[in-house]
This record gives sequence, structure tokens and C-alpha cells, in this order.
Amino acid sequence: MGKRILLVDDDIDTCNSIAMVLKSKGYEVTEAHSGAEALKKVLALKPDLMILDVMMEKDTAGFEVANIIRSERPTSKYKEVKNVPIIVLTAINQVTNSRFSLNDKDSFLPGINDFLTKPVNFDLLLEKAEKYS
Repeated sequence: MGKRILLVDDDIDTCNSIAMVLKSKGYEVTEAHSGAEALKKVLALKPDLMILDVMMEKDTAGFEVANIIRSERPTSKYKEVKNVPIIVLTAINQVTNSRFSLNDKDSFLPGINDFLTKPVNFDLLLEKAEKYS
């Protein structure tokens, strides 16, 4: 069985395209289309990797999901999955002209392992999926 990836994006066409590429390389892909659905599925699936869109039901929904999963609160129900690698998938650089960098200490990427921008470069996506799963 391939490694499990939870793919979260409210754009179903984007989700389907990414899922098809990942599945063609042997990954087991489960889709979620909102932050709330992602939080439910991450507990049930316990994925090896999460690919998480930022802008869903709110502009910061993906960051909020990551923060909830990474919570250090003793009462957090996400303890078993708090270390799952998270790759953020975003078009924010196109919408707001904002830029993110994992090397920038002031960057707004708490708990994020890596990021991809839309439109997705599938070769880079596969490279990162292999690296983190």
C-alpha cells in the first residue's frame, strides 16, 4: 500500500488533478474540501503527509487547520497527528502579492514544513511528497 496523503482544497478540480498525479505514483490519497472536513479526516486517516490549501472557507483556513493540529495543549485531540508533515498549497502570492519563505524567521508559516504555489508544478509536488512522506 502507498503512503497516505490527505489532500485539502476547496477547489475540486485542483484536488482531482493533484490526486490523479499522486495516485499515479502509488500514493493513497484522501480528499477533504474544507478546513472542518480536514480536521475530521486527519484524525481518522492519520496520514503520512497533508497537502493543505490556505484559502478555503476563510482566507486563513489552512493556517488555522495547521495551528489546531500542531497545538501543544494537553487537551488537544490531535496529539497522534500533530507531527504529520504539512505542505501548504496556496495562490496567495497571486491574489495578494505576498511571498512566503521557510528561511524567513518572520514568515507566517507556523507549523508548516514546506509550501507550493498555484498553479502547481507537478514535478515539484512529487519531489516534495517523496521528501515528506
